[in-house]
Amino acid sequence: MNLNKLFAAQDMTVGPPWRRITEFAVPMLIGNLAQQLYSTVDTIVVGKYVGDLALSAVGSAGPILNLMLALFVGVATGAGIVVSQYYGAKDRENLAKAIGNCLTLSLIASIVTMIVGPLATRPLLELLGTPESIIDWCQSYLTIFFLGAAGFTFYNILSGILRGMGDSLSALAFLLLSTVLNIGLDIWFVAGFHMGVPGVSLATILAQMLSAVFCFLKLINMKSVFELKRSDLALAKAHAMRIIRLGVPSGITQAIFSVSMLVVQSLTNSLGEMVIACNVIVMRVDGFAMMPNMTFGNAMGVYAGQNVGAGKVKRVHDGAKQGVALATSTAAVITIVLVFFGKNLMYLFTDTEELIELSIRMLRILAAGYIAISVSQVLGGIMRGAGDTVSPMWISLFTTVGLRLPLAYGLAYLTRCPEYPNGRPEALFGSMLITWTLGMVIHYVVYRVGPWKKNLPMESNERSHS
Repeated sequence: MNLNKLFAAQDMTVGPPWRRITEFAVPMLIGNLAQQLYSTVDTIVVGKYVGDLALSAVGSAGPILNLMLALFVGVATGAGIVVSQYYGAKDRENLAKAIGNCLTLSLIASIVTMIVGPLATRPLLELLGTPESIIDWCQSYLTIFFLGAAGFTFYNILSGILRGMGDSLSALAFLLLSTVLNIGLDIWFVAGFHMGVPGVSLATILAQMLSAVFCFLKLINMKSVFELKRSDLALAKAHAMRIIRLGVPSGITQAIFSVSMLVVQSLTNSLGEMVIACNVIVMRVDGFAMMPNMTFGNAMGVYAGQNVGAGKVKRVHDGAKQGVALATSTAAVITIVLVFFGKNLMYLFTDTEELIELSIRMLRILAAGYIAISVSQVLGGIMRGAGDTVSPMWISLFTTVGLRLPLAYGLAYLTRCPEYPNGRPEALFGSMLITWTLGMVIHYVVYRVGPWKKNLPMESNERSHS
């Protein structure tokens, strides 16, 4: 087997769509699972070595972290779309300029986050009513993470660029290496040096910096695809604005989701420390369960981007059908596993039996919605890959703000009882299930009749490769 060919850019404009999607998605899925392992190892280590309060602290910090990092997600999405379309069109010059502008925008985003993040952390935690017992831990965890934001930023941008050219294996290899380092540093800092919650955030940023360095070295050596010159790093209005125009709606989508999570976190905090810890555990397991859905969504974005760039419209539609079949089949298997065996996962995080029982009940509510969200992710990925990042943004705005928040608070009000005077925890997870189901319906309607089709080139006389 030719390793150079294996770890190279892949052309997704030829061959059976389902095969190209699978070949690209599997390495990316493993990589996404490894990245999710970062936060999960943090949770397991602090839960086992420090206690349930530390577990709650790491979980309560999550929504704020996601909100502050939404800008990076947006730039990475815009970068992936632009790169995939230029790569599909075989336009070396514009590909190099787009990548150079991505690197410069990443540097600017990192500097902004390193300044704003630490200053905004404490006020946000206080605004959310974070319990006094965990607020200092939350602040230290977030401050360290934001000061080391460059590693997270550049890894996500650079791996997004590699994936936009169809190379998901290189990003996987670098991420697996840093994951091993993260696990080792987590245990060393927390169990060995007794650094507590700050130790896990320090371990994470050091590991992410390593993966970013390897991604950069790989990128600058892909001279057969493009050649990056110093002049390409200068911000060019056409390229920078295109990346921002495509990326900002995705960043806003992530920010909307994060803001809604912050508001829901405020409700979660009012339900007590047991429910906070339950939410942490369920969201960690959910993070793994959602990875295939997110992976198929990202894979479909790259697939659609390359084929739109190549003018192969029929392959876009063929890929959408086959992508939905792959994603829903995978989601069905995950749902069955979690419903019947999910309880065994809970023991990784805590030995408290009451917390385990509460967590598995909540997880089974969420598991019912994984098939619905798999459809949403695939169709949303197709729209973004075609250059329409606005439609998914509006769908997210409606489902997370217009639907999820009123549902969560309304169900909490209706389920008040002596045991849970501010509402039962089922309100948190039931509202999410309803939101996912309606989101699937809306994504399907918009895919069928939405404005994303305006971005498609004129139908060419292409041959079917299905």
